[in-house]
Amino acid sequence: MESTKTATLKVPGATLYYEVRGAGPVLLMICGGIYDAAALAGLTQRLADRYTVVTYDRRGNSRSPLDEPPGPQRVETHADDAHRLLTAVAGDAPADVFGNSSGGQIGLELVAGHPEQVRVLVAHEPPIFELLPDRTRWRTLIETVGNTYQAEGVGPAMDRFATAMGMNGGEPGAEEQAEGEPQQAPPPEVVEILARLEKNTAFFLAYEVPPFSRHTPDLAAVRAATSTRVVLAAGEESAGEPPHRAAFAVAALLHTEPVRLPGGHGGFGTHPEGFAAALRSIFSRA
Repeated sequence: MESTKTATLKVPGATLYYEVRGAGPVLLMICGGIYDAAALAGLTQRLADRYTVVTYDRRGNSRSPLDEPPGPQRVETHADDAHRLLTAVAGDAPADVFGNSSGGQIGLELVAGHPEQVRVLVAHEPPIFELLPDRTRWRTLIETVGNTYQAEGVGPAMDRFATAMGMNGGEPGAEEQAEGEPQQAPPPEVVEILARLEKNTAFFLAYEVPPFSRHTPDLAAVRAATSTRVVLAAGEESAGEPPHRAAFAVAALLHTEPVRLPGGHGGFGTHPEGFAAALRSIFSRA
């Protein structure tokens, strides 16, 4: 297994925690939602034989604290973080980038603003609901989730969000407990990760979901980034789910076709072997 180097990078308003493993061209991986670098570990381990894989905790999440009390997050700010991180680890060399969910939104914004830094972007199911024909429904849902969070707290709000989205693609690293087996206590490192994700969930509901759900990237700038290959990706098991539909909507506006990747919205965690093989194929064809 490749050794992992950890470091921090000071950016305006925050300090980013990041991890580097492997050797070769730089591959930046941007997680979405409540997840941090740990959620991508299974995938990065399978890519570190060919790439210098960089993962990080996005600002306000896990080990990347904000300088000031939290407030509404902007996709543009997160894209600037990715730009600064790439500058720190890759210098002037263009890198490959993978972003899942809101990480895909950030990746698209990164290409719009800094196309010279990105050789290939794979944006996996970016939830750009403003491009969907039923966008009004999702605006109402997001408002309802926010009201539920304020009135009832994290659990009920997240339950309402998950139910309305109708997503069943599995969670990264999820493992089935065999029937009849005694419940095993999770190891300490898993307990630590779960505690981080619990805190991230509150940040996600309060400060990311509302502004991120209203954001649409500058797709004209993305189309103009002719030196960058932009690949939209959708899960093989997530057809009909809003982020899957959004991937097709973005691809249509970029005059391309999405590729199918194993699993659902969290396929990078539930199907890491097949997912890594698919990404290697995409990057090698560029």
